[in-house]
Amino acid sequence: MKHLLFSSQDEPLGLILRIVLGVVMLPHGAQKLLGWFGGYGYNATMEYFTKSMKLPWIISVAVILIEFFGSIGLIVGFASRIWAIGLIAIMIGAIYTSNFKNGLFMNWFGNQSGEGYEYHLLVIGICIAVLLLGSGKYSIDNFIAK
Repeated sequence: MKHLLFSSQDEPLGLILRIVLGVVMLPHGAQKLLGWFGGYGYNATMEYFTKSMKLPWIISVAVILIEFFGSIGLIVGFASRIWAIGLIAIMIGAIYTSNFKNGLFMNWFGNQSGEGYEYHLLVIGICIAVLLLGSGKYSIDNFIAK
């Protein structure tokens, strides 16, 4: 099991993908957990997820923790495959619960009722690449596997 989770090709592609994914997702997690970057923080996010969106509390907690700690894990290259699976689940959930009805495109000009799901598809694609490649160079996973 250790080999499957932590194995990684010692090449730069996994490094680039995981760092880009982690850096892009970290502010979203920080919004939800800490209230940074214009977010509302843990309590308000939990209230919105559980009361407005009717998500179970365990799913709500998982979304917040995966987005924040998963992003950090990706940046340092620890358990990247696990975090990628978690982010895929979150993105599929976001498409299903919030974005599919708005179509593919993001709401660049404010003329849609909400955001589309193109961003989510890009994140899913990067996550699949991380699943296939592993963490790449300069990762904790690569160190563990050796």
